[in-house]
Amino acid sequence: MELPSRLRLAVDGALEGVAVSELATATKALSHRYRNEVRDGRLHISDAKLALAYIATRMPATYAAIHASLTALAERAPDFAPVTALDVGAGPGTVLWAASDVWSDLQSVTLLEASPAIRAVGEKLTTASNLAHIDWRHTDITRDAERLAPSDLVTLAYVLDELSAEQRNKLVDRLWSLTSGVLVIVEPGTTAGWRRILDARARLIAAGANILAPCPHQQACPIVEPDWCHFAARVARSRVHRLAKEAEVPWEDEKYIYLAALRAPAAPAPARILAPPESATGRVRLKLCRPDGAAESRLVTRREGEAFKAARRSDWGDTFDF
Repeated sequence: MELPSRLRLAVDGALEGVAVSELATATKALSHRYRNEVRDGRLHISDAKLALAYIATRMPATYAAIHASLTALAERAPDFAPVTALDVGAGPGTVLWAASDVWSDLQSVTLLEASPAIRAVGEKLTTASNLAHIDWRHTDITRDAERLAPSDLVTLAYVLDELSAEQRNKLVDRLWSLTSGVLVIVEPGTTAGWRRILDARARLIAAGANILAPCPHQQACPIVEPDWCHFAARVARSRVHRLAKEAEVPWEDEKYIYLAALRAPAAPAPARILAPPESATGRVRLKLCRPDGAAESRLVTRREGEAFKAARRSDWGDTFDF
């Protein structure tokens, strides 16, 4: 996965003339805060240097995870064609780019972001977008009571990890009230991120939401710790990305977990593949979450014909229908 060409050129323009050494230093500071889920009352991205480091090293990975999550939603709901979107904790506008790539009918996006530094960068980047209407707002939705209109698509990506449990619950409730179509939440693919998604999932189901993806059912999650549910998106690293992260490998895998909750009734879902398929001659082993609420390790053999061919083509995160 790579950034779309318009966005890639806009990012390159924003980084032009910035010393790689400055990006590397800022990247280390950002990584420390994100990996340790620091909650000290300060914004993670508090100045221009951190904002530039983010678009150089984190935006490609979050774009890949968000795009994969929205694509999974589109596959489960092919008739869903959002015209309006609301993105909360928008950062540099990553969701805008991913959503407009998945849905060509998208016309209007409202982006809420509390950090002036990352919002300023995001406003510059989104001028390269071809969307008809883009509305950036300086808003902390955990505190501000700004009146917002419901949107077809409401998104919250990589935000819950920065909030307390009480703030998370209030925010999920608020965003569901603003959702006329689908609410999508994306979190880091850690055990803590998975637990936050489970809490949001339980809250949304209690509020009457229909879980569209990745879960193929509304029942309790069958995964038991130390295992956890998550997925991965492979990200191509640019030269600046590699240098800023002091990395040699030209790619990285972004682990993520997501949830798509639908207001309308959801169609019956096939099983979801929860790990990379294990292939051998004449057989494929799949770790599945099934529509009946159970998890299983299923061996699909050549004797099963079309099911075997489908299993050979399948990947981690795909649906699988026997």
